[in-house]
Formats: sequence, structure tokens, C-alpha cells
Amino acid sequence: MSARRPVRPDAANESPASPDRFGPLWLRSQLRSLITTLRNRSLCVAYSGGLDSTALLCALGALRGREGLRLRALHVNHQLQPLAGHWARQARRNARRLRVPCEVLTVTVRCARGESLEAAARAARYRALVSELDPGEVLLTAHHQEDQLETVLLALMRGSGLRGLSAMTPVSSVGGFCLLRPLLPVPHAQLEHFLKARKISWSEDPSNTDERFDRNYLRRTVVPLLRARWPAVAATAGRSAALLSQARVILERLADKQLQQARDGRALRVSVLRRLPAPERVNALRTWLSEQALPMPDQRRMREISGPMLMARSDAMPCVQWQGAQLRRHGDRLLAFAGEEDAAREAALEVAHWNWRAQPWLSLGAGGLLGLMHDPHGDVRLSALPPTLRVRYRRAGERLTGTQGSIALKDLLQQRGLAPWERDCVPLVMHHRTVVAVADLWLSPKYVAQRGEPSARARFRWRHHFSD
Repeated sequence: MSARRPVRPDAANESPASPDRFGPLWLRSQLRSLITTLRNRSLCVAYSGGLDSTALLCALGALRGREGLRLRALHVNHQLQPLAGHWARQARRNARRLRVPCEVLTVTVRCARGESLEAAARAARYRALVSELDPGEVLLTAHHQEDQLETVLLALMRGSGLRGLSAMTPVSSVGGFCLLRPLLPVPHAQLEHFLKARKISWSEDPSNTDERFDRNYLRRTVVPLLRARWPAVAATAGRSAALLSQARVILERLADKQLQQARDGRALRVSVLRRLPAPERVNALRTWLSEQALPMPDQRRMREISGPMLMARSDAMPCVQWQGAQLRRHGDRLLAFAGEEDAAREAALEVAHWNWRAQPWLSLGAGGLLGLMHDPHGDVRLSALPPTLRVRYRRAGERLTGTQGSIALKDLLQQRGLAPWERDCVPLVMHHRTVVAVADLWLSPKYVAQRGEPSARARFRWRHHFSD
């Protein structure tokens, strides 16, 4: 549609009825039910410039003065279409007509192997939005009733479980920020009526007609057929999703209680998981993976994790991998990793030069910190240390010479109970080719303070993420 001079909506003329009478007062009532109070809130709208987000931004703009809201918009340019830059400029112009500041965020979308373009774009969009939010700011999206129906249908086609079928919730979190979807009960047609009644324009993304994308195919081909037979299909699917969401909350509370007994720092204790009935064990594992923002494994891998992996001998050290994540077992501990963690370790800083006098704590390339802390009872004789040390990770075949002879570094780390994948992240403190210390696990006799010696002392301290 061409741009027209906007007419500012007057909240006083709106009646706070059902979502079939969408307007500022209905939105105010909905937001209060979701976050209790609006007074002096900072709200940020994920603004595409399309019909739905324009209706949300317009209604919020009408509430801004009355509720003392701080309101702004963020538009994400995915750079996936030749006209993406034009749409970004149009979104900023539309927001300016509504007297709302709008910033454009430009992202590069990269698809992992097996990942759809839609999923990759969504992940890039939320990363960009979260990176720009201020502390305490609330992010709002304009997902509506038909979007919820499409999400439920997509979950059915993918064979999703309770989490997928419960679809989108009105209140959730993303990157530690509150995420609101206040328009989930509102039909798309009512949002269009709201804007047209006020002669407010919006942008149309031509990619929304491309039926190669699953959501567009559902919207343009499948949903019209469903609606012709069952006119209330979007509303009823939304009710089903809400009921499933309630059931999911109950199961997650059960999982939380069971996980409290199983937690061992970053890991879960296998012996505790084994005692759970099989369905509750799967429920606990799904909740735990979700806490760590890891993708869910498919049904086959989940059966492998909850069965053979947990029941294997304690020295078997099995590993189950899927797109974006992996689980590893070491003894009685089950640990989860993002798919990028192994690559991050390989790319970690190979050698760091450490001036320990000027920098008591050193950030490690593989994660964590290494420190040298003054301690009158410490075992490190500071006068023996050179002013600059080198820190690297193990390679292969390192041996340590102590008062009882030599020992392989691999054997030392095994004695200390570190899992094989944890051993690659243990920092070695070096002087030339000599190993001064292995984190805070071992110290060369050459640098050990002798009893009664008056020299200054210290201790190495290693803070790692294995037991966070």
C-alpha cells in the first residue's frame, strides 16, 4: 500500500472488549494481565514494517503518554532479498509516522548443515534483537492467532512432542529478557481492520508469497481449506496449544524436583536418572537440555540417551551427538555441550604470555580463568618464578618430573578424575620448555616453597566451567 498521512488513534474511543475489538484499550488490558503493570515500562517492538507489527506499534503508541511508556522499535535486515534495504528504510519511515524511534539492525544469516533458512533467519534475528536490548527492557513481537495455528500445524508435521505442540506462549524469555506476544488471541483480520480504519499504511514483503517456505505454504494453501470447513480453526488450535502449555508447565515442575536430586554442578548424576521411570527420565532430560538452550534430539537419539547411554558400564564413556549439541558420559556424570564447544576448544588460544605480577587472573582461550594469588601458606615460591610465563594446553606425550619420579600428564589428569574431553582444557604453565604447573593440580618441585623459607608465597587457582 502507498503511504498515507496517519491518523493517531485515540485510546479514549476504544472499547476494551474481546480481541475481535482490537485497539489500545484491549492491548492495555492484555499487557496488564501478562506483566501486571505498564507504568514507566520500557518496551521494544520487533518491527518488520508489516501489517501485524505496525498494528502493535500503533496501539502501543496510543498508550505511551497515558501509561508513561518508553517505546521504541528495532527492525532486523536479514539481507536475504534484493529489496531488503528498501524495506528497512520503509520500516523506519512507518515508525517515524507513528512517532516511534526505530533502529535498523543488519545481520548475516548462515545456515548450519540440515538447518532451514527460516530457522537460521529466526535465530539470527533474535540474537540481534537481544544484543540491542537495555536492562529491564521488554521485547514484544506481533505473533497473532493465525501464526499460532501455523506453529501448531508445523509442530504436528515434524512429529513434535508437548513442547512443540504447545507452540508459542504469551510470556517467555529470550537471552535473559522478557519476551511478550500479546496478540496471540487476535485474528489477523482484526489487525488489518484496525489499521485501515485509521488509514495507516504498512509494507508487504514479497517473500511472504513464496510457498517454498513451509509457513507460507500453510498460510496460503492449507489454512484456507481448514478454515472453509472449520471457520474457528485458529481459535480452537490456540486453545489446544494453551492447554498443552499448562500440561507442559506441570511436567517441567516435576522435572525440576527430580533434577534437584540429580544435579552435580554442570552435570547430572547417572545413578539418580536411572532410578526414574522411563517417561519421567525423558521428561527430566528434555527439561535439562532446554535449560541450557540446546536443541532437542530426535526420538531415536533420545531413546539412546535415556536407555543404553545411561545403562552402559561406568567406564564406557559413551557419546551421543545431534545437530548443535552432544551428550557425553564420564563415570556417574552426564554432561551436555553445544555443538560449537569442540570447535571452540580447537580454536582456543594456543599460547598466552602471562605477566602474572601485572595480571593476577588470566582469561583462558578454552574458557575459565587461571590465577596466581598471594598466600602466606601457599606452595609456590614467587622468587623462583620468571616475570612472564607461557600458558598453553596439552598436546601429546607430556611427562611431569616430581620428587617421586616422572608421570605422564595424561595419567595425572586421569587420577584427578577429569573426563577425557575436559583434559584438553587444562592449562599448562610453562617456562621455556619446562612445565611449571598444571593448573592448580600439580606444581614442579623446582618452584615449591620449602618449609620455613621466608620468601613470598602464592597459590595457583583454576576456575573452570566443568562444575558450574
